[in-house]
Amino acid sequence: SSGINAEYGEQVSALEKLKKSIRKAEENGLNHGTTQATDRIMKELRAIYKSQSYKTGVYTVNVNDESIYKWDVFLKKVDSDSPLMKDIEKLPADVQFIQLGIQFPDSFPFSPPFVRVIRPWVRGGYVMSGGALCMEVLTTQGWSSAYSIESLILQISATLVKGKARLLTTTNSKVRSHFQPYTYELALQTFQAISDNHEKNGWLTPPQGDG
Repeated sequence: SSGINAEYGEQVSALEKLKKSIRKAEENGLNHGTTQATDRIMKELRAIYKSQSYKTGVYTVNVNDESIYKWDVFLKKVDSDSPLMKDIEKLPADVQFIQLGIQFPDSFPFSPPFVRVIRPWVRGGYVMSGGALCMEVLTTQGWSSAYSIESLILQISATLVKGKARLLTTTNSKVRSHFQPYTYELALQTFQAISDNHEKNGWLTPPQGDG
């Protein structure tokens, strides 16, 4: 317990230093973003560091060194009975995860973050071309400023399992090639096409969760 508390204290200290550097950059006109978005992102990070899912290694978070608006999330544990979890366990020890990229807009939390799968390659689970995610909650229509990033991460994990996602890494010879990251540009292009289509035709699956 003391180890966990010490680790949390270090994380909070690092966050405070980051916040001060962001404030200074904003004052000098050197940083994108808004005070409101920055404060909310800091709040979300603190909540994640306190969460049981984070402490038990369900996922980890890396914040970009140059921008708090860009995160990498590593999903390490999904439903233990799912084929997806068995796929993850077959990966080499150093890459037993699904990496998500989260990018927050300046208008966060009133606009949703852009979330995509970075690697490995995934089939099914509402993961589309380029790693784009087909989920209503990630669109302007489905998003609410009340949603937490912790709950969003867990919802994405559950949606991958519900959608019967599988990793395209069934043979060792192909693991490394399938771990090449999807490109940001293709994911964004695909997501915009998905959003436009659903905006015109509606979401036929249960609201918020699936695309």
